[in-house]
Amino acid sequence: MKIAYILNTYPQPSHSFIRREIRALESAGHDVFRIAMRPASQTLVDAQDKAEAAKTEYVLPDGFGPLAKSTFALLRKDAAQFWQALRAAWKMGGASEVGRLRHLIYLAEACDVAQRCAASNVDHAHAHFGTNPAVVAMLSNILGGPKYSFTVHGPEEFDSPKALSLGTKMHHADFTVAISQFGRSQLCRWANHGDWDRIAVVHCGIEPDRFPAPSPLPKGPKRLVAIGRLVEQKGQLALVEAMAKLTNPDVHVTLIGDGEMRAQIEALIAQHKLHARITLIGWVDEARIKSELDAAHGLVMPSFAEGLPMVVMEAMAAARPVIATYIAGTPELVQDGKTGWLVPAGDVPALANAIDHLAKVPLATLTKMGLAGRARVFERHDVTTETGKLADLIRG
Repeated sequence: MKIAYILNTYPQPSHSFIRREIRALESAGHDVFRIAMRPASQTLVDAQDKAEAAKTEYVLPDGFGPLAKSTFALLRKDAAQFWQALRAAWKMGGASEVGRLRHLIYLAEACDVAQRCAASNVDHAHAHFGTNPAVVAMLSNILGGPKYSFTVHGPEEFDSPKALSLGTKMHHADFTVAISQFGRSQLCRWANHGDWDRIAVVHCGIEPDRFPAPSPLPKGPKRLVAIGRLVEQKGQLALVEAMAKLTNPDVHVTLIGDGEMRAQIEALIAQHKLHARITLIGWVDEARIKSELDAAHGLVMPSFAEGLPMVVMEAMAAARPVIATYIAGTPELVQDGKTGWLVPAGDVPALANAIDHLAKVPLATLTKMGLAGRARVFERHDVTTETGKLADLIRG
């Protein structure tokens, strides 16, 4: 099959799961055409992301001229289809927080995408995220482009389902994908009951071959890793507060990632005089992430809102126990007391107690928990298996 992937900003360091999914589809013999609205704004550090950027066609960097040309071409080709797409864009724009003008831009993008798909003989278009990529995929379909589907990750889509017209996008889609059963339940809230059968669960996947026999847990003071964008939903401020409350002063946390809240996080670290116990290292490539996990005794994920974090899967694949919050799809993977610890989101004392608990647990027990997590994530999140499910859905 020839499958177009419709994306907003691609590639990005936090979207390695999309890259893995595309690579698995290609390994299964499918031809994947990458279409993104714009390239990443930050410098890419991972060689795999750089390779993906070279394979991706971008819609917006060429300016308004090509978009206008595509728009007028489709208007002349089939005025009825164009006005149907315009009405859909206008209606969704009226409900949206970003407004109708932005949706008219999405319509122009959809005209460009529809033409690219036609020129490349695309059989099916798949978008990641229920935000503007799903709008572009839907409008492209109305304009005569390929049938489409989209994957909803959360939490953004669950914060504004009406403003995003999620129900409309699901109704027009060939099918919709949730990455967890929790995610599917939230989509069912906003879909017509008649559309429920076209909402499927396909987990984000990891590549087991990239996780050989795990490194033994290091001796010495306990080290944790936290990985993610430095944004409000990831809860890093709560982690800093929890570190200030620990009874064990020897625990160290390495924060991997960057984002709009970095200055605020650094200020809170300074306020609590935690420079020696919390290290920020920004975005790094997959090899560095693996080495940081190998040097750690566990992952801590203090999120307030999530879908189902890839870093939790990667930590479990590396046989590292996970401390996470009891939200969204996380409890479907992390088992409290067996593969890690689950705490209420935003409960700083509970998070501190969990970290203190990990620090006291013997290495043999942590190793047992890590191996249980490794077996569980390999069983539930093998990218080949999960991508096979997606390909089956596309075949229909």
